[in-house]
Amino acid sequence: MSKVILLGDEAVARGAIDAGISAAYAYPGTPSTEIYQAIEDHAKSHGFSVRGMWSTNEKVALEEGVGVSYAGRRAMVSMKHVGLNVAADPFLNVAVSGAHGGLVVVVADDPSMHSSQNEQDSRYFADFAMVPCLEPADQQQCYDFTREAFDLSEKFKVPVLLRLVTRLAHSRAQVALQSPRAQNPANYVEDPSLFTLIPVNARRAYAKLVDKQKDLQAYSEAHPVNQLTLRGGDKRPGILVSGVAWNYLNEAMGDKLADYNLLRVGMYPLPVKKIRQLMDASSELWVVEEGYPFIERFISALGLMQELPIRGKMTGDLPRMGELSPDAIKRCFGLPVNAFMQIAGIDDVLVGRPPSLCDKCPHTDSYEAIREVIAEIGPGVRVMGDIGCYSLGYLPPHQAIHSCLCMGSSIGMAIGASHAGMTPSLCVIGDGTFTHSGLAPMLDAAHDNSNIKVFILDNSIVAMTGGQPTMATDEEVVDMVAGLGVPRAHIRIVEPTRHKKASTLATIREELAYTGLSVIIARRACVTYAKEIKNIMEIRREAKAASCGTEQCGADQA
Repeated sequence: MSKVILLGDEAVARGAIDAGISAAYAYPGTPSTEIYQAIEDHAKSHGFSVRGMWSTNEKVALEEGVGVSYAGRRAMVSMKHVGLNVAADPFLNVAVSGAHGGLVVVVADDPSMHSSQNEQDSRYFADFAMVPCLEPADQQQCYDFTREAFDLSEKFKVPVLLRLVTRLAHSRAQVALQSPRAQNPANYVEDPSLFTLIPVNARRAYAKLVDKQKDLQAYSEAHPVNQLTLRGGDKRPGILVSGVAWNYLNEAMGDKLADYNLLRVGMYPLPVKKIRQLMDASSELWVVEEGYPFIERFISALGLMQELPIRGKMTGDLPRMGELSPDAIKRCFGLPVNAFMQIAGIDDVLVGRPPSLCDKCPHTDSYEAIREVIAEIGPGVRVMGDIGCYSLGYLPPHQAIHSCLCMGSSIGMAIGASHAGMTPSLCVIGDGTFTHSGLAPMLDAAHDNSNIKVFILDNSIVAMTGGQPTMATDEEVVDMVAGLGVPRAHIRIVEPTRHKKASTLATIREELAYTGLSVIIARRACVTYAKEIKNIMEIRREAKAASCGTEQCGADQA
C-alpha cells in the first residue's frame, strides 16, 4: 500500500482508476475540472488503457457514460453542480433503467459560489432520483468512496452519486492507495428492455427502483461511515454532522465533542434508525452540514415537528449561505473565536480586488468595439451575456454585458427580448459555450430569423477552466452556424485588435442596420493558452490528414 499526497479531485480520479474504470467523461467546470484532467494525465504517463474525452456538455458526457455501462464496463462522469442541471434528464432516467457496468457520477458543489451562479446542493438530485449518494469528509474517503461507489453501483444496479465540495476538491492530504482492480470485460446487458424506457418497460423498471429502496436503506444503516456514538447516562445535546462539515466541527469543538451524542453521516439514503436513536438519546439536536439544510429539513419536517429542538441553518444558528468554518461553528455553540483571527482595521487596509480579463485578452477589444457602437445608439441598450471568461465583461472597465444566467442562455434571452419589442437585441457567447448549449437557441433564431445580433467570441480554447480544447473553432464555427440556417452573407468575421478596430466597428454597424439574424464572429486566439492552442490545432490537422489519407487533404481541410 503506497501513500501519496493528492487533491480531493485527484483522489477521486485515482480511486476510479484503481477501481478498474474503462472510460471517463466530463465537461470542465470549477471545482470538478481536475478529476478528468488527473485521469487523462495518469493514463498518458502510465500507459493506462482508458477511453474518454472532454465532452460537448454534461448531458452528453453522462449519456456516453451510460453507453459504457450498457456495455458492461465501468465509467465515471464528472461535472460541477450546475452541470448536473444540464445532465438531469439522463441522470433521472438512468436511475430508472439501472446500471449494468458500474456508473459513478461525481458532482462538485460550490458553497460560497467561488466560481458559480448558485450554491445548489446535489444531494437533492440523489434523493430525487432515489439513488445512493456518498459524501466524503476527506481525501482518503474521496479515494475509498470512489472505489466503493463502483461496487455499490454494480451490486444494486443503479448509478451512484459522489458529492464533493470546493474545499475538499481543492485541498491536499495524504492518501493510502490500494491494489488496482482489473477492468470488466465488455458485455452487453442481457435484457435491452431495461434501457428502453417506453412506458410498458419504464413502469416495470420504476417498480424495481422503488423495491430497491429498502435494501439501499439497510445498506446505509449498516455502513460504518454512518457512525453513531451515544455517551450514555442522562440525555445530553446531540450533533448530526455530514461530509466535510465534520472537519470544521472537529476543529472548532475539539475535546468538547465528548459532551455530545454524535452521528456522522457520509452515505445516503439517510440512516433513519440511527437518527431515531440519536434523537431519543438527546435533549436537543444540532445539524451541521455543508450546503443546503438537506438533512435538517428531512428530520425536522420543515420545522413543523416539535418533538425536540432541532438547531441548524433553518433556525439561524448556523449561516444559511456560504461555506461553513470553524469560527461559524464556534459562534453557533457559544464558544469564543480566536482573537488572533480578528485584526483591527483590516477592512480599511485590504480592498477587494475583483477578477479581470488577462492583459491583451481578445475579449477586451471585442467589448471595446461593442461598447462603442451601442453608445452611438443611445442609452438603454442591453447585451445578453453568457458563461465564460467574457462574463467579466460585466465589470469595469468593460461594462459591456448585462446578463449572465446559465450556459447558452444569452441567445435565447436575446430572442425573447427581441420578441418583446426591444431593438437592437444583442448577445455575446464564447466558442466553447456555443457548442455546449448555444446550438439549439441558434437554430431557433435561424428558423425565426429573429432580429438579433449574436457575437461569438472565438478564442480557440476553453480558457476559464484551464485551457481545455473547444469542439469547434475558426472555419468550423462558420460552417456550424451556416449549417443551422444562418445566411452566410450575415455571418461576419472580425479580428478584435486595435489596428483593425475601424473595420470591426464598420462590420457591426452594417449588421445593426440589417433587420434579421446576424452572427459576428470575433476570431482571435487566447494569449494565455497560445501554446496549447497551437498543439491542439496541430493534432486536429494530423487527424484530418490521416482521415483523408494525404497530408495535402488535411491541410486543405484545416
